[in-house]
Amino acid sequence: MRPELAEIVKRFRFEGDYLGANPYGTGHINDTFVAHFANLGNTSRRYILQRINHTIFEKPEELMENIEAVTRHLRRKITAAGGDPERETLNLIPTADGGSFHRTEDGNYWRAYNFIEHAQTYEVAENPVHVRNAAKAFGRFQSLLSDFPSGQLNETIPDFHNTRKRFEALVDAVERDVRNRARSVQAEIEFAVRRADDAPVLLDLLEKGELPERVTHNDTKFNNVMIDDESGEGICVIDLDTVMPGLTLYDFGDSVRSAANTAAEDEQDLNKVRFDLGVFEHLAHGYLDAARGFLTPREADYLPFSARIMTLECGVRFLADYLDGDVYFKTHRDSHNLDRCRTQFKMVADMEGSFDQMRRIVELYR
Repeated sequence: MRPELAEIVKRFRFEGDYLGANPYGTGHINDTFVAHFANLGNTSRRYILQRINHTIFEKPEELMENIEAVTRHLRRKITAAGGDPERETLNLIPTADGGSFHRTEDGNYWRAYNFIEHAQTYEVAENPVHVRNAAKAFGRFQSLLSDFPSGQLNETIPDFHNTRKRFEALVDAVERDVRNRARSVQAEIEFAVRRADDAPVLLDLLEKGELPERVTHNDTKFNNVMIDDESGEGICVIDLDTVMPGLTLYDFGDSVRSAANTAAEDEQDLNKVRFDLGVFEHLAHGYLDAARGFLTPREADYLPFSARIMTLECGVRFLADYLDGDVYFKTHRDSHNLDRCRTQFKMVADMEGSFDQMRRIVELYR
């Protein structure tokens, strides 16, 4: 238990008597806890309590404005469709003064959500049904927000999926080489450089008006969908910190990057890492079942490419952070970010060999 959290808990309108809190989840960025409360009749209730990493998210107030606006819109749409807004979207717990977050005297930002019971997230997909249903949840998330004006949202991390700038950051990291690591990762650097022409493709299409800007999640890892314990349905998309204007292709591509890996994101044995084409088919099937009604033909055309470029972008980010001394992503061993980079690059190489099959699969379901 974390006794120092007792003062933070007092700042929110929780129900029941506070019993304590434990660290929760495996996220790299924010500090997340599950807080336990006792209610009348010997019943208990749990909430999520989270400290926002304001080093990464430099404008927490704007981030919370986005989350308030998006979850309010989702609740309306889910309710109108006859769904359960208590389980199908995140629900913020108001602070004692009615706000959406609490700022401490030392400058930390805290927020709280209802805990969604009888559902869980998975680091690695356990079966094809979970994969298809998670992809469907992301497609539905985009569909429900397809009528939300993207221009009303703040950009919580500028250029988050600007692959062109991610490559530029890698070049800068190589040149600085602050930890003298570049010499030992020449193979990885060369792998990225050979694919630099792919970096601006989606951005160029957006700038030409050939792809529409929409409200997107921008971090669609498989573990950002709550899977219902009984039905196996993807019931709620979580981790909304990066919800902002973007491309649908960012979301689909990143979901493939996360779920179609046969191993963990930080697997050290690359023989275990493989792009699973069968999983890709389940992802395309589930996503398009929910999203085909609003996607433009051009968006559908680039779904296979989006998987490849989002995986490459993530590998580039891990590599740049490794060269910079592991200052962005949380690490638990010396080569953690390098291991993560290598799994992404192995996936990219596999996708390149399967690209024609990926295109045929999308054609089948679009």
